[in-house]
Parts: sequence; C-alpha cells; structure tokens
Amino acid sequence: MKHPARILGLAALALVLSACSKLTPKNYDKLKVGMKYEEVKQVLGAPTKCSDLLAVKSCTWGDDTRFVQVSFIADQVILFNSSNLR
Repeated sequence: MKHPARILGLAALALVLSACSKLTPKNYDKLKVGMKYEEVKQVLGAPTKCSDLLAVKSCTWGDDTRFVQVSFIADQVILFNSSNLR
C-alpha cells in the first residue's frame, strides 16, 4: 500500500514544477521573428531538443503534448508555433 503523505508530496512537487515552467502564453507572446537563438533561450530556457537540417535549426521546448517549436536560419527566428499552452 502506498503512503498517502508520499503521494501528496509528489503531487505538490509536480504542481510547483509546472508552475515554474517557462512554457506560458505570456512568454510565447514575447517571441518575435528575427530574435536570436540566445534571446529565445532567455525567454523559454534551454530547449528540450534541437535538430539541424541544411541551414535550418529547429528547436522544441516541452514534450509531445505541450510545446513551443522554433525554427532558426542564421541564428534568427524565422517561424514559431505552439500547442496546448493555454
């Protein structure tokens, strides 16, 4: 049998961690075409993953269900989108 106090503690920790996430509509609204990669990192934190294809660098913050995806050319934002931020 699981301990109720432990379950409550883990639930509280998950709530605190999700509240600290930088994946918010407010931060998403700060993104602009032409921003540098480092500027985006200042707004959203370190990306979860990045990939390079030819001259395009594509980075994702978050997971498969809740994310922000940003594409860069020459270290500048050219396109960005999100899913389930609200």
